[in-house]
Amino acid sequence: MTAPLTADAHEYGLVGDGVADDGPALQKLVDALGDATASDGRPRTVRVPAGRYAVRDRPVLWRSGVSLVGAGRGATCFELSNPGAPTRPVPLAWFTTAQHGAGRDRHIADVTFAHFEIDGLRVETEEYEVLAKGLGLQYVLRGRFTDLYIHDTAATGFGCDFLQDTVVEGVLTERCGRQDPGEEMGGAGIGIGVGGWGPVERLAVTDCAARGNGTNGIFLELQQDHWVPPRGIRITACHTEDNRYGISDWGADGLIVTGCTMLGNHVAGFDVSAQGTTSVGGRGGIVTGCVIDANPGDGIALGNTPGPYGFHGNRVSNNGRYGYWEHNLAGGDQEPATDIVLESNDIHDNALDGIRVDAPLHEPAFFGNRIRGNGRRAAPGTRGGGEGVHCGPLSLTDERADWLPGGHRGKELTVGGPGETEVTAVVVDNTATGLTLAPRRPGADTAWPDGTPGPGTAYRLPDCPAPRTGLTAAAAVTHPYVHGNRVRDDGHPRTQIHAVWIAPEATWTGGRVSGNDFSGNAAAPTRFDSAPSGGRWRDNAG
Repeated sequence: MTAPLTADAHEYGLVGDGVADDGPALQKLVDALGDATASDGRPRTVRVPAGRYAVRDRPVLWRSGVSLVGAGRGATCFELSNPGAPTRPVPLAWFTTAQHGAGRDRHIADVTFAHFEIDGLRVETEEYEVLAKGLGLQYVLRGRFTDLYIHDTAATGFGCDFLQDTVVEGVLTERCGRQDPGEEMGGAGIGIGVGGWGPVERLAVTDCAARGNGTNGIFLELQQDHWVPPRGIRITACHTEDNRYGISDWGADGLIVTGCTMLGNHVAGFDVSAQGTTSVGGRGGIVTGCVIDANPGDGIALGNTPGPYGFHGNRVSNNGRYGYWEHNLAGGDQEPATDIVLESNDIHDNALDGIRVDAPLHEPAFFGNRIRGNGRRAAPGTRGGGEGVHCGPLSLTDERADWLPGGHRGKELTVGGPGETEVTAVVVDNTATGLTLAPRRPGADTAWPDGTPGPGTAYRLPDCPAPRTGLTAAAAVTHPYVHGNRVRDDGHPRTQIHAVWIAPEATWTGGRVSGNDFSGNAAAPTRFDSAPSGGRWRDNAG
């Protein structure tokens, strides 16, 4: 078969009627073009006209130098399914180390995937299978993935690893990780393994959106614990919403995250931790100019890192627990994180503390931040039911209530009376009479696992915790630099009880705390259940 530089898929046997299995014809074409490229060194392109192309039971083994270009999202769609192979994952294109021997010296080079849709709804494996992706390529050199819409895959939508000199741009992933309950590996919108190319991987992820995916919106994960965490990776202008985690750094060095939005992610908006396969957290990263808002859990959750890490000029607001939470997961790095910097962030209206330190810090620097009006989860416990109570898919309304707006933010609502099966949901926010609830899992359109409760259903909400502060230290903090912050509450009522609380289990040693405004909090500027030792506290208003 003659191998042109550009091949029209219809001329080589692909039908695109949604009925015929186009997988074998696509595989034959990719092999022919791949052989030709290997022979003469000239990359080829498959152009796929508008249509719905079924790929059944077997993924397409991809070849170096072969690009796949459609007619646009919604025009060219690849429909994946496995009715005849219920144990086999069916990504559209795959080339991996374990299955195909991919590596630095046996890689995919000079490929573009652009302007098409991948529908993974019809792939259903008997057990969760991490390879049931939309795209599953490893060791890509000079790749470009642009203007793709990947949705409803059983595992990760865009699941490509070790991407060198590669751009991932304009990729939209929705409801991927459909078979992942949130505890398995993968199951993300965009999941990228790193470290395979060595200490530098030149990768840009830009203008992508990830919504309603089973685990992460976007994650980077070091794939071998003896590899060096790589530098050179940027995530810019991306949007993550209604995922379990928004953006996660599980093992990069110097990750740059700029101009991104992380909204409504169930556990945390931005996450650094040991949750990846190698239990290695990121380090040396910079997060700047981002909006991290209304996540039912934490805004920023950081731990299992030796540091440094810097957060500069971000808005961290309206989250259901802490604005910033320093903590370590078991199984990962437990050494004190050094040189954590929070500079010029606006940390406000979070349900509990603006900043909470539950893991050791060494020489942290918090300066120029506005930490205001936190502790919003200030409403007392309550219960109700009967007349005036009714539920929607993502709401509960009690017409007789008079709740503090925002006062139940982040609480767990329990619904069900005596003799009934109780169900729980997380409160995202509330008005005087209505609760807005988080979906029961990412991508769901309801908070309720077994249907919306009927009118008059009984409910209860727990009491509010205290104290709720601007900055809480509940671990060892050594040589901190805290300067020029405005840690106060001008709300009515004031819900941020203290500017600074050093909890009984904490130690605060050395450092400088100066030039801060600690006035205007609900009870007192500071509370020391463990007295600071050494250092200098001076010129702090309040």
